Amino acid sequence: MELLRHWAQLGVDSGFLSDSFSYAFMVNAIVAALLLGPLLGGLGTLVIAKRLAFFSEAVGHAALTGIALGVLLGEPPENPFIGLFSFCMIFALLLHFVRNRTNVPYDTLVGVFLALALAVGAALLMYVARKINIHMLENVLFGSILTVTDQDLWVLAISCGLIILLLIPTFNRILLTCISPDIARVRGYKTNFYDYLFVIMITLVTIASVKIVGAVLVGALLLIPGATARLLTKNMGSFVLLSSLLATISCVVGTVLPMELKLPIPSGAAIIIVAATFFLIATCYRIIRKG
Repeated sequence: MELLRHWAQLGVDSGFLSDSFSYAFMVNAIVAALLLGPLLGGLGTLVIAKRLAFFSEAVGHAALTGIALGVLLGEPPENPFIGLFSFCMIFALLLHFVRNRTNVPYDTLVGVFLALALAVGAALLMYVARKINIHMLENVLFGSILTVTDQDLWVLAISCGLIILLLIPTFNRILLTCISPDIARVRGYKTNFYDYLFVIMITLVTIASVKIVGAVLVGALLLIPGATARLLTKNMGSFVLLSSLLATISCVVGTVLPMELKLPIPSGAAIIIVAATFFLIATCYRIIRKG
């Protein structure tokens, strides 16, 4: 990271970069955006194919409970990683387990689990309110990419690396499992295994994104770039690449723009506004093209 900050300072001195890049937190924020954007965009295509738009929302809201549990168990309030990771992973796997063994519609089931996570989180936060800063909760809800530390970047890099190692060799099989489970079974694929693997990946990227994008908005960044790309292309390869590109641009622009324009907007909200702008432009383009 020191090398990247040195290069950024050289860019500022030469006039290639603005003065804001002389701050370490800005460099950290850009690195986080570049790590997270492509991954969220790529996984978002599978989220759309599998129709799990609100799954990551439920996991994101479960982060509140995970943070409260971590603080209650003695973890530092700034980074309760063990409580956050453990609860969110158990929550996601239990949600998928119940889905596979009941006839309850999936959107109803997600709504029940989401409400339960929020209720338990709100109850536990009453007990830890004296130990944490209220602004930390704002960061969890709406994201604060400019407060990303070196430790956060390491956690994000490890999570992204693990997801990429899992995703690259299994992408086509997960995609086929999403589109046509029957054909996947005929080919001998263990559809339940790939379902749970995908749930684990979505949970990992959601946990890694909470501090950056925010628990309320992380599901939107998984969904909007993919939905935008779907409006512009029908080719699967282009779909994945375009979704990853749009998510990355949204993360970078949503990080830099409020800083440069001195706007008091949370980074998560700015990122989603940029992504939604791309979606609206793509929608207008499709309407005009059809007309």
